[in-house]
Amino acid sequence: MRIPRAVAAFTALATIGALSVTAPARAAAPDRSAVTPKAAYSKYVALGDSYTSAPLVPLPELLSLGCLRSTSNYPKLLAGLLRVQRFTDVSCGGADTTNMTQPQKTPFGVAPPQFNALTPDTDLVTVGIGGNDFGVFGRIIGTCPKLRANDAGGAPCKQHFTVDGVDTLKADIAKTQGRITEVAKAIKAKAPQATVVLIGYPKIAPEQGTCPAILPFADGDYRYLYSIEQELNKAVENAATAAGVLYLDTFGPSTGHDACAPNGQAWIQGKDINLLRAYSYHPRFEGQAGVAALTVKKLTGVPQTVTAAEQARFARQARELSNQAAKTRLPEAYRAQSRAHLDRLRTGAQR
Repeated sequence: MRIPRAVAAFTALATIGALSVTAPARAAAPDRSAVTPKAAYSKYVALGDSYTSAPLVPLPELLSLGCLRSTSNYPKLLAGLLRVQRFTDVSCGGADTTNMTQPQKTPFGVAPPQFNALTPDTDLVTVGIGGNDFGVFGRIIGTCPKLRANDAGGAPCKQHFTVDGVDTLKADIAKTQGRITEVAKAIKAKAPQATVVLIGYPKIAPEQGTCPAILPFADGDYRYLYSIEQELNKAVENAATAAGVLYLDTFGPSTGHDACAPNGQAWIQGKDINLLRAYSYHPRFEGQAGVAALTVKKLTGVPQTVTAAEQARFARQARELSNQAAKTRLPEAYRAQSRAHLDRLRTGAQR
């Protein structure tokens, strides 16, 4: 979930260039037709990493280019659905649990500790964090695709991360659980009135099958990636239980919406960066809309599932946002930069 500096820099330049040519398009408006909760929260603070900030999901929040926040990420959508009076989103691409209390270096400066946004009158906090701790996400995404060529039908990535019979990624996730627990407890101390929701991570790999053109893992490593995702979500859930806060499962409800799913169904972008949709291996708008809808249902006591009608609406809104982004014409110089950057980053975007 860490974002290369080159991509962040290009996104900033492209966006600034676009603004000099056309007016910015509007972000997606929240659709309250499915669930319309009463305005139960007055101050909502969103914390998290890039699965919360949603890099390259149209349209960018210009004042957060170092963190690559989208104006259509799930915190923005959730704030609209809940009709909160005051809302702060400090999620930041590349953040880990230490950046809740410590500054975070970004390509455009330093982001303050995310906990700075919390106040005693905060009454809703969502936090999606943990995947970047000990470099777990970056290591698996940066290593596994490269190993497919060695043994396309086997599980070379699982073998790589297993040392003396110990799965090193899962061992690091076990250590991350304690960190997430401390984050949740600290949020409760800083915002004692708040409902706190730990947000899980959606599926990247499918339960069955492969799609190497989209997710270039060795066949046997699909199951390994799936197990790592399960382990990470279990750590988030256990941390929520230990801290006495809510846990939102997005792993189960994202079944059928993994990176291999058809266009319009997928919540996760595959290996290719799409400047009009999402960053590689990160959530698309559909995934962000899904998490927002699931969070509303969690808070209002409705079963946490996404209906076919909701998914169709998410896909339609995603197309509209992509079209808006495409109409924000970039100068040819920026288009050339995009091609050059993508050519260099396709094979090694996560380092």
